[in-house]
Amino acid sequence: MTTDYSQFHKPINDDLIPSNSDGSYCLSESEVAFFRDNGFVIGKGSIDQDLISELLSDLESLLVPGHDGEELWHEYHTNESTVPDTILFHALGAWRIRASFHDLLWHPAITAPARQLLGAAVRFWHDQLFCKPAHHGGVVAWHQDYSYWTRTAPLNHLTCWIALEDASVENGCLHYIPGSHQWELLPVTGLAGDMNSIQELLDAEQMEAFRNPVPVELKAGQVVFHHALTVHGSFENRTDRSRKAVVVNLIGDGVASKSNEPLLKGVPPINPGTPLKGQFFPLLQR
Repeated sequence: MTTDYSQFHKPINDDLIPSNSDGSYCLSESEVAFFRDNGFVIGKGSIDQDLISELLSDLESLLVPGHDGEELWHEYHTNESTVPDTILFHALGAWRIRASFHDLLWHPAITAPARQLLGAAVRFWHDQLFCKPAHHGGVVAWHQDYSYWTRTAPLNHLTCWIALEDASVENGCLHYIPGSHQWELLPVTGLAGDMNSIQELLDAEQMEAFRNPVPVELKAGQVVFHHALTVHGSFENRTDRSRKAVVVNLIGDGVASKSNEPLLKGVPPINPGTPLKGQFFPLLQR
């Protein structure tokens, strides 16, 4: 029987999770200020190569349907792209299925900056995998994360995007629109189809901001954080190498449900007004 790692609210393998006793994973004041101004910031530390190797090894098995634990996914799309000749693998729930993805949640390269940026104790929201194969990797269209998360409030959410392989402009790294976290919430226009569909919703000033998107190239193990309203997306991968990433979505402790429906497939409903906690939403950093 497959172990559901959501039952464990601490790392399974402590050896792969360093401490932050010297504060080396914390952001500087100037880095926090950069986040406040721009809506994103590259993390101070990175995920250790030993853990990255385990994550990549486990990911290979998760990419193939029929693997152990597949009943535990909240979502699983071998291809979410709407363009016939491109592929975008996208799934939610890897932390429940493989110990490496579970333990990643407690890595201080994630939790230490998150505590600073959220201004509250850090609680897990959900994870995602985004994989673009070589030669025909699909886009992730421009969007704001919170447009998919309005079933929770208040808006005290943070996204941590972790490169499992080097991410470059050529193979589809993230691009950000600086300052867009100060815009209003925009409607959902689709995650994996037309890269520019969001622009139909923008006013002249916002359209001007799209003239200078900022690419964030990362080495394997590096992380970048962004605000839940920051507009971001990533272009196709037509290179000879794949681009694999895992996303850890976080909330400040006290964020509550706004829905009578399950917040994620396989998660029991939480009454509106009740803060997220329990098996599926562990506390990661006080």
